[in-house]
Amino acid sequence: MRFAPRKTVPETCLLAAAGRELSVRVRRSARARRMILRLDAASGEPVLTLPPHVPLREGEAFLRRHRDWVEKRLGERPEGVPLEPGVVIPLRGEEWRLVARPGRGMVRAECEDGERLILVPGDPRHAARRVSDFLKREARRDLEAACRRHAERLGVRFFKLSLRDTTSRWGSCSSRGTLSFSWRLILAPPEVLGYVAAHEVAHLREMNHSPRFWRLVAELDPGYGAAKTWLKRNGAALQRIGRI
Repeated sequence: MRFAPRKTVPETCLLAAAGRELSVRVRRSARARRMILRLDAASGEPVLTLPPHVPLREGEAFLRRHRDWVEKRLGERPEGVPLEPGVVIPLRGEEWRLVARPGRGMVRAECEDGERLILVPGDPRHAARRVSDFLKREARRDLEAACRRHAERLGVRFFKLSLRDTTSRWGSCSSRGTLSFSWRLILAPPEVLGYVAAHEVAHLREMNHSPRFWRLVAELDPGYGAAKTWLKRNGAALQRIGRI
């Protein structure tokens, strides 16, 4: 009889800080020689790195000793940008203002009197969800087009494409050919989204980051270096969009 492989349960530590109870993500690293506490560059949330054999209770004690550091860093963290009328957000690298409109209909992007507007019909109380759904639809459309284009050029196929709201990576490729992306790529300039799509499609041929893999990426996107640098510099700002 064959048993299904046991799933690894993500480890967390609880810490009372900044007036609330934080669930701190724990990361195990075979290379870690000591406990390391940092704020995730994308999400702004604390992450605790532990060596493989350090008990979780020691990690919790380490967190408590550094509560003041956590509270100070969380207080310095930039605020999120809510998806509500009046707010300006990026879409394909350009600034668009969210505007509430009476009546029914789909959220849509239009230019009026030279201003780029994202028009949000209906009850303003539901604006955040409706704008989020709109951005995800746009992201799927652009990513599917980019991935099909890159896949055709390499002569490969992907099984399906999914969208997520990840903070640790912008895209991934499974061994079964599923491509997953952060929907927030639609906020970045098109060449950035195109680079991430090329990166993951190249993994359909090379499931590694070897020189051969990077040659495939360069074949699909010769200017990928600039896009990669842009994402490193601006990715954290994209993660603030839609977070409160």
